[in-house]
Amino acid sequence: MSNSEWEVGGGYEPIPVTVLCGYLGSGKTTVLNHILKQRGGMRVAVIVNDMSEVNIDAKLIKSGSALSRTEEKLIELSNGCICCTLRDDLLQEVRRLTEEGRFDAIVIESTGVGEPIPIAQTFTYMDDNLKIDLSEQCRLDTMVTVVDAYRFWHDFSSGDSLLERQQAVGYEDERDVVDLLIDQIEFCDVLLLNKCDMVQTEELDQLEQLMRKLQPRARIIRTVKGQVDVNDILNTHLFNFEAASISPGWMQELQREEHTPETEEYGIGSMVFRSRRPFHPERLGLLFEEWPEAIIRAKGTLWIASRNDIAASISQAGASIRFGPAGYWIAALPDDERQIYLDAEPDLAASWEPRWGDRMTELVCIGIDLDREVMNKRLEDCVLRVDEVELDWSSFPDPLPSWDQALEQVEMQEIGTDVSR
Repeated sequence: MSNSEWEVGGGYEPIPVTVLCGYLGSGKTTVLNHILKQRGGMRVAVIVNDMSEVNIDAKLIKSGSALSRTEEKLIELSNGCICCTLRDDLLQEVRRLTEEGRFDAIVIESTGVGEPIPIAQTFTYMDDNLKIDLSEQCRLDTMVTVVDAYRFWHDFSSGDSLLERQQAVGYEDERDVVDLLIDQIEFCDVLLLNKCDMVQTEELDQLEQLMRKLQPRARIIRTVKGQVDVNDILNTHLFNFEAASISPGWMQELQREEHTPETEEYGIGSMVFRSRRPFHPERLGLLFEEWPEAIIRAKGTLWIASRNDIAASISQAGASIRFGPAGYWIAALPDDERQIYLDAEPDLAASWEPRWGDRMTELVCIGIDLDREVMNKRLEDCVLRVDEVELDWSSFPDPLPSWDQALEQVEMQEIGTDVSR
């Protein structure tokens, strides 16, 4: 395939870019080697990102596939992560490759601790500092996440932090391994469930069903040793930033007016809890301490009585629960600012509660063998009783984590479906 095959109206379509994400050891380099061996006549440029000063992945690719100087180019970005410290390097290298005008596709292998959203944003927005807009010369075509089917549950339930595994991007990197796994799964167009030959069929079926629940939009492909049809991940035209941003399963659940319990396969199901009364902070704190192991993923916005002006966000994956401020409720804003939001958003005005405004709890729980009725009852028991509504909410004991430092960074802003941590 050559660029001339993509001529449109006398010009050329932007060069398609495929990004390979996935936790360390998932098999990204094996997938990349397979692409290079099976690319046919396609001229491919490769950018490899590794978190060490000596780029091991680049050496593996060189030894595993012949890179011809006339047909391919291998760019090594080492000692940093392209989603943060090496982002400028990525911008400049991609621009240089596109300006050469001799490649049919670019494949980027992200580091195993890289998050996909910042990488995608690199191709979506103009960089004000470098004045580079990659969308003028190339297009982000496919976000691919490689999942290690054999080690997934081990890593998911480990409770380890990246710092504890010596995989952190600096000492301020407080991410847990499970949070990274979820970030990579929830933002992708294609999910490669790799190393399937090392997992029993029933376990693999359950894992695939969980992946579909966490990321219903993605194409899930089972692979062994990274062997995937090149046409499934190159020049697919699958990527759409807006669609990808609202594709996680928890967000899809929240967008439904009512949750209809689905027929569960392999015990995997979900529930949505909504309440127009706030949580009692002490009872909610006790629930956090006894959070059910059956819940694999939880995400949402919480209304807490003792913190009435500010919405709380909760993001749970495996053993990791992150809790903090999401922003001010619109009802807590000054009258003139509040009216601006109400005038601009008819749906918000239509759902406005006369006394409490936009304050409410919306929480999605995804789990395995999760008893919805029991969990719903436990959450309902944490909500203020009718006789508590007229009490002084500031007098309630509040054992939840303090927001003192985080509140300094919270701006007066609308609370929407984006409650990312």
